[in-house]
Amino acid sequence: MHEPPLVGWLLVLLCATAGVYCLVRARTGPAGDREDARGEGLMALGMAAMALPASAVTPPEWSPWLFTALFGAAGVWALVRRHLHHAVGTFAMAYMALAMAVPSAHMNPTGSMGAAGPTGSTGPMSPTSSMSSVSSVSSTGAMEHAGPGGVPLLTGLLLAYFTVYVIAAGVRLVPGVRAAESVPEGAGAEQSGDAGPSGVLRACRVAMGIGMLAMLLTV
Repeated sequence: MHEPPLVGWLLVLLCATAGVYCLVRARTGPAGDREDARGEGLMALGMAAMALPASAVTPPEWSPWLFTALFGAAGVWALVRRHLHHAVGTFAMAYMALAMAVPSAHMNPTGSMGAAGPTGSTGPMSPTSSMSSVSSVSSTGAMEHAGPGGVPLLTGLLLAYFTVYVIAAGVRLVPGVRAAESVPEGAGAEQSGDAGPSGVLRACRVAMGIGMLAMLLTV
């Protein structure tokens, strides 16, 4: 990803913590929560791996394609299981991994290739200066990241989705709001215990949604 190193390490810490907790819940939590917790935990660890700053760890060139394949397969599996939110999350991760794999110049044909040369002249250049100019652009393109690496419309739709999700899920974590929700008769005891581990699990999902927003903003 193209976030600053500090932001990248904060994302790694946030996603790794959420992922480890979800995997622990997958082993010790209620049977009804284990499958969802397992899926959330694996996705959070994948987010942590993708958020590693490139200045600290240089990933192999094929790693974005591996992330694309893994998250794409997980998205298809989530669709088969009818877990729509998991499907949106995993497909968003696959989309971001694909944006890492495909150079931004390929997704933005109006990039810097048609711009003026390094000295500002628009006249003909010699083959040597042309090659050095292209080399300079390619070596600094990833650092400057002048244009978006993905499809702006799709990125905007994903940002809107996760913004609404984080706000709605965050509001539901407020005890007063949760207590005001209508529940079936006889479910009061079950709801009162929901502020414990299950509430923390939902908080982890909100944290992962915030991490997803931060990663989408750097695409």
